[in-house]
Amino acid sequence: MMLQTMDQIPLWAVFMITTLILFTAAEIGFYFGKWQKRRSKDEEKGQTGTTLGAALGMLAFMLAFTFGMAGSINEARKGLVLEEANAIGTAYLRAQILSEPSSSKIKGFLHEYVDVRLKGVQAVQLKDFEQMKQAIARSEELHNELWALSVSLAKENPRSIFVGLFVESLNEVIDLHSIRLTKALRNRIPKSIIITLYFVAILSMTLMGYQAGLSGIRTLVARFALILAFASVMLLITELDRPGKTMIKVSQQAMIDLQASMNKTKH
Repeated sequence: MMLQTMDQIPLWAVFMITTLILFTAAEIGFYFGKWQKRRSKDEEKGQTGTTLGAALGMLAFMLAFTFGMAGSINEARKGLVLEEANAIGTAYLRAQILSEPSSSKIKGFLHEYVDVRLKGVQAVQLKDFEQMKQAIARSEELHNELWALSVSLAKENPRSIFVGLFVESLNEVIDLHSIRLTKALRNRIPKSIIITLYFVAILSMTLMGYQAGLSGIRTLVARFALILAFASVMLLITELDRPGKTMIKVSQQAMIDLQASMNKTKH
């Protein structure tokens, strides 16, 4: 529920909030450094510069680590679309060599299954979580109906190689549903990593402002450019991590092509 609530925040708001937080931290650091300037020594200024360099290095490492994690999650989602489409397509082809009326029933269920999967993805992209839950529930109902038909066929034809091959492909379809559900909706960047990333960023911007206050040189342009760069990367990380994307969408072309192929062989 918390993730769904956070996903409702628009990306532009994430960008603006991040920019505002970091700019405020830098300004607080600047005025505190200015206040400390009269009492500070040259040694303290040098130590602050060293600490700032270390903090910025740590921030760069955290950004690279988190961005890499978000990219891996997105790539896994892309791969699973193709895997699931191939598995459903294989099950559909193997269903054609089964005896009637089971063959027609199974093909009908698989055709509906593809439609439901695409509707579920569309619901996630539109952030319609109620429709998404309904799509997941219907997918699992279709699993049960398909499996019941498979069990019946296996009992009627215990030695049939074709039935065995179909059951194997159906089992893969069901397994991929669980895997895709986990990786698409539940496999997210841990909140602790995001919190730590923001903490290091706030600390770095505060130190940058503090050093500027100690030196008496207010480098607003350079500071603001760094803040915008960080906010832009955080925007991309948020976009890659979210199931319902607005800029970087996971292509469903493999499922769409499968749906079109099924429509051609429906009758």
